[in-house]
Amino acid sequence: MEQLTMFFKKVDAFVWGPPLLILLVGTGIFLTLRLGFIQIVKLPLALKYLFTKDEDSSGEGDVSSFAALCTALAATIGTGNIVGVATAIKAGGPGALFWMWIAAFFGMATKYSEGLLAVKYRVVDDNGQMSGGPMYYIERGLNNKFLAKLFAVFGIGVAFFGIGTFPQVNAITKAVEITLNIPIIISASILTILVTLVTLGGIKSISRVAELIVPFMAVFYIIGAIIILVFNIKLLPETVMLVIKSAFTPTAATGGFLGASVMLAIRSGVARGVFSNESGLGSAPIAAAAAKTKSCVRQGLISMTGTFFDTIIVCTMTGIVLILTGTWKSELAGAEMTNAAFKSGLPIPIIGQYIVTIGLIFFAFTTILGWNYYGERCTEYLFGVKGIRTYKYIFIILIASGAFLKLDLIWIIADIVNGLMAIPNLIALIGLSGVIIHETKKYFDEFKYKETENVKSVGKIG
Repeated sequence: MEQLTMFFKKVDAFVWGPPLLILLVGTGIFLTLRLGFIQIVKLPLALKYLFTKDEDSSGEGDVSSFAALCTALAATIGTGNIVGVATAIKAGGPGALFWMWIAAFFGMATKYSEGLLAVKYRVVDDNGQMSGGPMYYIERGLNNKFLAKLFAVFGIGVAFFGIGTFPQVNAITKAVEITLNIPIIISASILTILVTLVTLGGIKSISRVAELIVPFMAVFYIIGAIIILVFNIKLLPETVMLVIKSAFTPTAATGGFLGASVMLAIRSGVARGVFSNESGLGSAPIAAAAAKTKSCVRQGLISMTGTFFDTIIVCTMTGIVLILTGTWKSELAGAEMTNAAFKSGLPIPIIGQYIVTIGLIFFAFTTILGWNYYGERCTEYLFGVKGIRTYKYIFIILIASGAFLKLDLIWIIADIVNGLMAIPNLIALIGLSGVIIHETKKYFDEFKYKETENVKSVGKIG
């Protein structure tokens, strides 16, 4: 097992080397500049769209734009926000959080572009369901079936062996064992049954569960983190300064922390940030394609808020609590580290312990549901609707076995397949950037025209 872990570590280091990091962040920077910093300029409008009914909801689609976002957030707000942030800071020091912010900021432009293309190039499958995502905009936009199929293969790989199964199951069963003393075999069995019941219902069943759980779980977790910040408000400026300073200077060894170089902080922050918010991976647009809307730009804006909520808000809360409480310097790792941070940060320790455990259970469970759908759409693309049932059976078997694998190996495998999935998607985003700019300009030109006409109409009435 040790030799196998070492082998995968070498593959992981190669996949997540400087070329992929540059491609990920570079694509975000490129799209940010071409779109005129859309993640800043249009964020208020994106948030407005998120909480108002879509006038174009008569468009083709399976679920509402909000439900599509909740499904995407179900897949993104997961163990990356609790375990992933702890893993990043444990490896790269407090500076890793800063690089998560940078990756997320530029990743918002990437996520906007992915959502836009997903709706523009989506199709209806033989079951009457919407199918979209990178495999379709690569094939129909770039006219490259090889890259499209490659993405779909890697997408199934991530669903089976990456974000979709092992890290989530492992996190849930470990957290329940530590906090509630429930044996892993029991929690793994219950989890498998629940996943089976929900996922067999398809996107409508998954989105209904996501709409109920995602807003609740995010608010519940954020409130817990805010209470810790309020009780330790004096340490907040010092914590933020440590994050910024550590992003540009090596972090010295202290306590159980072994020290980290700037490059390690960047690599840890970007890799874990992508694992959490999935910008550039091409997963979220698969859910965005199911939205009932006629406007690809509107859905792109709504998709963009997913990265904002996931990393800029939820991951930041976790990271600040870990650093502010000093838990990042301990010998602990993963969920245990975050658990300890919440316990030490709150006046009643047991409350902190339950916040992390309950948050982790909900976060990880909904991530499993979201990734089940992503893998299903990739399977449908490669094998047609006839392959979906076999895919779901394999997925359920992997869920049942995911609790019994070592954490280190799980994260390494997840990192590798994530990186491989991102490559064809990023190539497509760069290749189709002209389409993204054209659709964006066209939409906002029409938007300005409508606003001008509305002002004229009001003036005439007055």
